[in-house]
Amino acid sequence: MGSSTAATTATAAARLTCLSVVAVLVTTACGDDGTAEGEGGRSSPEGYPITIDNCGHEVVFEAPPERVVLLESAPVTILDGIGVFERVQSRAGFFPLEYYDGELAQKVQGAEAFSEDMDASGHLMISQEEVVAQGPDLVLGLPDGVTRAGLEDAGSAVLTQELYCEGNGGEASFDDVHAEIDRYGEIFDRGQEAEGLSNELSDRVAAVEERTRDEDRTAAVLYPSAGGGPLYTYGTASMAHPQLDAAGFENVFADMDERVFEVQTEELIDRDPDVLVVLHQGGREEAQEALLQRSGIESVAAVSEGDIRYQLFNFTEPASPLVVDGLEHIAEHFSARG
Repeated sequence: MGSSTAATTATAAARLTCLSVVAVLVTTACGDDGTAEGEGGRSSPEGYPITIDNCGHEVVFEAPPERVVLLESAPVTILDGIGVFERVQSRAGFFPLEYYDGELAQKVQGAEAFSEDMDASGHLMISQEEVVAQGPDLVLGLPDGVTRAGLEDAGSAVLTQELYCEGNGGEASFDDVHAEIDRYGEIFDRGQEAEGLSNELSDRVAAVEERTRDEDRTAAVLYPSAGGGPLYTYGTASMAHPQLDAAGFENVFADMDERVFEVQTEELIDRDPDVLVVLHQGGREEAQEALLQRSGIESVAAVSEGDIRYQLFNFTEPASPLVVDGLEHIAEHFSARG
């Protein structure tokens, strides 16, 4: 699906001016149509191959991907924002339509859902064989049971969110959103579209910051496990941190440099945030029950005052345009409550 690669539209001028292409990991030479001839005589469009570093792995693209499989929902709005969502072959997992406007929701529904099996914590349950059977040239997401090496051996490139990478450190910011968009723009040869999307998002973040600059309350972002399981919260390596900051709130866990970690109810009571953002994977009522059933939770100011925003997970994590949507939702919700 999608547009043809540059290799099929090279002009006569390109044939006359073809230069040697230095490719990463492969030796190439110019063909008579202006493309680079790689290993085994394969041809790459102008500007390719390219190599992307992802979680410490070098991922090589001989051409813009044409058959994409989604194993997580966060990339949807990036792909759509740079005009390549039509290249999504199929999807697996949970894709709440509340994330998308009407037109994009129809596109998402139109992509074949070949698995929707999720565990109790909201993680996709799928085998590597099921993914390989889709014949993708790019897989987005790497759930348990699926390995990068296995998919690459089957001919599929793999990308996952940098915020999810093992050992990822440092304070998260909206620059992480722009970095993800830029990476997709490079892979799909949509640099101009990526820049436009980033600029639009920057303007929206700035508008929220202007409206909330006089806010002086504290906040925390939580993910309560169902059935009395662990209560998780988010530190500075999570997009929850810059999101709260842009909404005018002080993250009560700003002294924690982890992305997500378990927290005891007693510590949450001690830090006593004025407002809470509670994340869930499509079960608002379940999340509410999982939070409020915890012994002593009513001692938290946000709970006693009812200053809680229940929000779908991707509106806060990981780094995607949905985080800007989530920021706007948070600012509007708590502004309306005064």
